[in-house]
Amino acid sequence: MDFEYSTKVKDLLARVSGFMEKHVYPNEKLFNQQLDEGPTRWEIPPIMEELKSKAKSESLWNMFLPDSDRGFGLSNLEYAPLCEVMGRSPIGAEVFNCSAPDTGNMEVLERYGNDEHKRDWLEPLLNGEIRSAFAMTEPRVASSDATNIESSIRRDGDEYVINGRKWWTSGIGDPRCKVLIFMGKTDPDNPDRHKQQSMVVVPVKTPGITVLRTLPVFGYDDAPHGHGEVDFKDVRVPASNILLGEGRGFEIAQGRLGPGRIHHCMRQIGVAERALEKMLKRVKERSAFGKTLAEQGTIIADIANSRMEIEQARLLVLKAAYMMDTVGNKEARAEIAMIKVAVPNMTLRVVDRALQAHGAGGVTTDFGLAISWAHSRTLRLADGPDEVHRAAVAKLELRKQLRPELQGYEDIGDELLAGRS
Repeated sequence: MDFEYSTKVKDLLARVSGFMEKHVYPNEKLFNQQLDEGPTRWEIPPIMEELKSKAKSESLWNMFLPDSDRGFGLSNLEYAPLCEVMGRSPIGAEVFNCSAPDTGNMEVLERYGNDEHKRDWLEPLLNGEIRSAFAMTEPRVASSDATNIESSIRRDGDEYVINGRKWWTSGIGDPRCKVLIFMGKTDPDNPDRHKQQSMVVVPVKTPGITVLRTLPVFGYDDAPHGHGEVDFKDVRVPASNILLGEGRGFEIAQGRLGPGRIHHCMRQIGVAERALEKMLKRVKERSAFGKTLAEQGTIIADIANSRMEIEQARLLVLKAAYMMDTVGNKEARAEIAMIKVAVPNMTLRVVDRALQAHGAGGVTTDFGLAISWAHSRTLRLADGPDEVHRAAVAKLELRKQLRPELQGYEDIGDELLAGRS
């Protein structure tokens, strides 16, 4: 594997890094200030649209979208360093129109949507005019196993009728959210449980959709994005809104969540890097017991361990990206599962060390470490909990090394890897 960046990627990396230094980092506090000063926290801070306009004018836009003339055509391996830099700021990804869940939804619409879906929803999303949500997880079942999903998508003539309760519907709190992708069962009695589910495109303003509440994450509301509990009662959409066809939802989930998971991990490397930088700055400025914190033995160990763990995690992410590009998401599913466990856990350790080095200030909102910790902790659950991914890795390893009679049963672990909690 050659991880040397191409001239194209080096140029983009320099431009993205420069944009972050000049425009994004200096405006993080203003973003939060405008959020707090607005009529509600669910209004979009004006600085965000200003930054998006600047990024778009500099052609730093939609860099995530591979295999499409609508994006930059970057491979996962090429996109990784750019995504890492964007992940250094909590507002970074959206500035470049590269934030979840829009990236995953845009990839779904690009791969599986029809011309109408692309005209009505993909184009406005690519232009940054609207935002979207993804409705998969349900409060009444363990959604880490996607086959547990109970919500129904029932055909009625030229329409589908949707009923169910979803939660952790990320993005539903955003006033710009105009469309969501909904996963439910069209054929609950199908003996193949992986063909019971389908995905359908649903405009947010469709009658019967009620946002019951937005869910706090360790006390943070994640405004103006938000994660909602949403009720769907007799929601009717045209039959043409089905994606790829009935019974293909599980297949779409596999295609969607692979890139989504690696993007999360790429950004988490950036979160860890910035936390370490904050830690280094803090320990050189503060003194205790007659010497700077940087001279204390425990701090020295924390710095060294953090650097080593970040480097290890980055290499694993790059390997996963390389395999996704060269052999496909399915063949790379073990690597995708591994990074989904390894990277958020690494980031949590690094952020926690940085938080500890900041003392009581670390648990406030002053340094941005507490919210980084909270968001990183959720990623041990989002897109499948650690336990699911560990089980998938173990099953794939067992099939490969200990059970030669199982060779050919490629679907082992697939039901785990499609899960989302």
